[in-house]
Amino acid sequence: MPLPTRYSVIVPAAGIGKRMQSDCPKQYLHILGKSIIEHTLDNLLSHPQIKSIVVVLNPEDTTFKELPISTHPQLDIVIGGKERCDSVLAGLNHLSTSEQWVLVHDAARPCLDHTDLSALLSLATSGKDGGILAAPVRDTMKRGSSIINKRHSSVKHTESRDNLWHALTPQFFPLTLLKNALNLAIDEGAEVTDEASAIEYVSETVMLVEGSASNIKVTRPEDLLLAEFYLSQKKA
Repeated sequence: MPLPTRYSVIVPAAGIGKRMQSDCPKQYLHILGKSIIEHTLDNLLSHPQIKSIVVVLNPEDTTFKELPISTHPQLDIVIGGKERCDSVLAGLNHLSTSEQWVLVHDAARPCLDHTDLSALLSLATSGKDGGILAAPVRDTMKRGSSIINKRHSSVKHTESRDNLWHALTPQFFPLTLLKNALNLAIDEGAEVTDEASAIEYVSETVMLVEGSASNIKVTRPEDLLLAEFYLSQKKA
């Protein structure tokens, strides 16, 4: 039986996590005795189809090198840029041009399910241009209008939930396609909030692969407890 194809992952970790209300970047906050980024990297490395990870750091980051995982032989470290897209490009430029496909995954998403990751990776043999993990919107969605103050706004109207999805990571695309799309979007000043938006900008198709809503991104203080719960369940 042939061995499964293995892929590289870019993990942009150059952000400072302002919304966490902490002096510590969110990826270095601790859950169950380890930093969030260690949980994320351990989870990726334990999947049989992951061969290497490029961790993209802030040039002023002095914390990552102190982590036990920093010397793992399957990790490479590069320096990122001001925006996420700049950091992802730095990671792409580090990889060999022989790599056909690449994953990009948030450093603060430690609860990725391996079944979901395997489903996403199957796009490489489906004849598609790549795609993302996503979760269907379940809540009623309101479009806000004017912001009254920091915690208040007013409802402009209710949005239909039909065909609305929460974009998750990993996101998985042919390496050359993603690199070219990011470069073009940056050159033309397009708004790029994730890798999929760059692919959309060049009018290529992005597939939605339904993933678990437990694949949360730790962004706010209350997310820490939820991530701890999901990680505890996985360990159990």
